Amino acid sequence: MPVGYFSLILHAHLPFVRHPEYPEFLEEDWLYEAITEVYLPLIVIFQRLYEADAAPRVAMNISPPLCEMLADPLLQSRYTRHLENLLELAEKEVHRTAAEAREFHAVARMYADNLRESLELWNGRYKRNLINAFRELQDEGVLEIITCCATHGFLPLISTHEARRAQIAIAVANYKKHFHRQPRGIWLAECAYEPGVEELLKEFGIEYFISDTHAILYGDPRPKYGVHAPVVCPNGVATFARDIETSQQVWSAEIGYPGNDLYREFYRDIGWDLPIDYLKPHLHEDGNRRHLGLKYHRITGRNVPQNRKEPYIPALATEKAAENAMHFIGERIKQAYKLRETFEGHPPLVVSPYDAELFGHWWYEGPQFIDFLFRKMHWDQSEIAAITPGDFLDSGLPIQVQRPTASSWGENGYYKVWLNEGNSWMYPYQHDAERRMTQYCDAAKAGRGDAEMMSRILKQMARELLLAQSSDWAFQIYQGTTVEYSSRRFQSHIQRFDLLAEMLSAAHASAGGQLLTPEQRELLTEIESRDNIFAEIDFSIYRSAN
Repeated sequence: MPVGYFSLILHAHLPFVRHPEYPEFLEEDWLYEAITEVYLPLIVIFQRLYEADAAPRVAMNISPPLCEMLADPLLQSRYTRHLENLLELAEKEVHRTAAEAREFHAVARMYADNLRESLELWNGRYKRNLINAFRELQDEGVLEIITCCATHGFLPLISTHEARRAQIAIAVANYKKHFHRQPRGIWLAECAYEPGVEELLKEFGIEYFISDTHAILYGDPRPKYGVHAPVVCPNGVATFARDIETSQQVWSAEIGYPGNDLYREFYRDIGWDLPIDYLKPHLHEDGNRRHLGLKYHRITGRNVPQNRKEPYIPALATEKAAENAMHFIGERIKQAYKLRETFEGHPPLVVSPYDAELFGHWWYEGPQFIDFLFRKMHWDQSEIAAITPGDFLDSGLPIQVQRPTASSWGENGYYKVWLNEGNSWMYPYQHDAERRMTQYCDAAKAGRGDAEMMSRILKQMARELLLAQSSDWAFQIYQGTTVEYSSRRFQSHIQRFDLLAEMLSAAHASAGGQLLTPEQRELLTEIESRDNIFAEIDFSIYRSAN
């Protein structure tokens, strides 16, 4: 038995952003950047580790909205165009830097090589659908893929039992559609837990959830092993809580690894540095400057202004990533020995959950860090073993029974990020729609009216409610980023919910659907084509138990 266990858990999630009504849409770039900088690099590294017999073992949530976007033909086509355009620019940059900016030539070549490999994998092995890649890695035993709330809904701020239950039921059904099996675990959106959530998880076969540190630390009774062992709720659902030390080592840009001077500077991008006429073929139709993803400078220093940043040197950054990985393992070994002594021989488990987008997007060298981490963990030591939460549950180690406390991983540990003076206006509308959704579904059960049309409308109403419930909108309003877009998205889903409710009344009164105007029928079709998440959705999940 090793001295201790280590569980890396990655949370891959983006809000559902899909705008077929526009040929280009700025916020769709969130997905394209994540595919290029995070998902493809991680897939490549995980597959290479597997082929090298380096025994990677990682838990990873791929949220239902992200799954739906990755599997969407429209977004796949648009991403292909995005990647081809970026590769064309990178290859231009190889020639330009060779002639007039030699200090950036090595990094320009790095981008071109990486993008060329990404395009080959995208079009070839993975057939433009990265769900295929993630499913393959799970089948190979590299990943334990878990799910998330259906649209990253913040469960404690959802007002009805039926609407909360739907977030779990729809997530499980969507996971089965994409991964062809039952999910063992769930990443509760924003790690937001309150007592009673575990009953919903149990109902739909979920064995464990990920929580923040104080969910266990302040639970009842006091945890015997702190957060370095899971606890199990009285109904049998386990929770795994975040370790603070590893969180700071990797998350913090001030004291953590990502802030090292040699690493790539995130905010300096050629989309703002190079002449606009040169860049114009690679920008959106509006011709506005934007981040393109080709960044040539290193952090250099925390207080160094952007115009004083030094050239990025890939080889030096790679060496630093290897050094950081070795340091991280050394710290885990010391931590394991200390905790095991404190726990009188019980092997500790260090749970390290992170947003997947940290690795590659915010911290460009993050995927390299993971690569070095597992290679060194496999070949250079035997004290620490990498496992997933499911592996720990299968180990047979005893688990303390506890009632966790309400918590989230947001600022100050509770709910203020998602409910505050800046976004509280959203919840009366959301809660009203949640209540009405159950009323409409209960009424539809009576079987009056145009059943086929009513089913279409109710399914779309469920989609609009789910999309309005996404915690991303409240989060971005609180953060002050994309406030206008997030407010508009929430409002548009509530507005469409109300328009659909009007259609439902007409369909309910009609045996043949003739009470819906041609304009209403056309609008329904347009809404269905735009907000097309969860084709498999069953609106009856919103019916009341009575």
